[in-house]
Amino acid sequence: MYDHLYTYITSKISIDDEDFEEIKKAFAPQKLRKRQYLLQEGQVARHTAFVVKGLLRQYMVDEKGHEHITQFAIENWWIGDRESLANQTPSAFNIDALEDSDLLLITQEEMVSLEKKVPAFKDLIGLIKERRAFFAQKRVVSALSYTAEQKYQQFVETYPQIMQRVPQHMIASYLGITPETLSRLRAKAAKK
Repeated sequence: MYDHLYTYITSKISIDDEDFEEIKKAFAPQKLRKRQYLLQEGQVARHTAFVVKGLLRQYMVDEKGHEHITQFAIENWWIGDRESLANQTPSAFNIDALEDSDLLLITQEEMVSLEKKVPAFKDLIGLIKERRAFFAQKRVVSALSYTAEQKYQQFVETYPQIMQRVPQHMIASYLGITPETLSRLRAKAAKK
């Protein structure tokens, strides 16, 4: 399991074996079965998860009981409620496994400690935060100014590996469109 983390980290930053041993000690392995929760609404987040194997989703449920998916996470991606973790406040989100998943969990305290012990790890965290900021900016632009067709096309181009692994109604939820609209868009794209 740690081999995946090593490959991921060394693709982003330069570390030696001693640094990786420090990093490895900070992560705890966790297995989730399909439909099992990593975090439920109202809980305080204790970890950020690195996905070694599997697929997770982060979502919230509105007052009418509708799910609104805000993130998917596949292999080599990170997932967690950063606000709840940083502020130690109850989460507004649920995070559950859509497939049996293997994760490596790290606490906020361990992350801060690692940044001091392994200076290059701070660079990795900076890269992750930058990527999250770009992702959030893209999501806002998409939500505010893209048509349903543009949202769908961007999703297909950006996340082809997720398209095959996630039910269509969840993709519709992520895009903020109805499943019927998604069906029409898929049919139109198939004709092209």
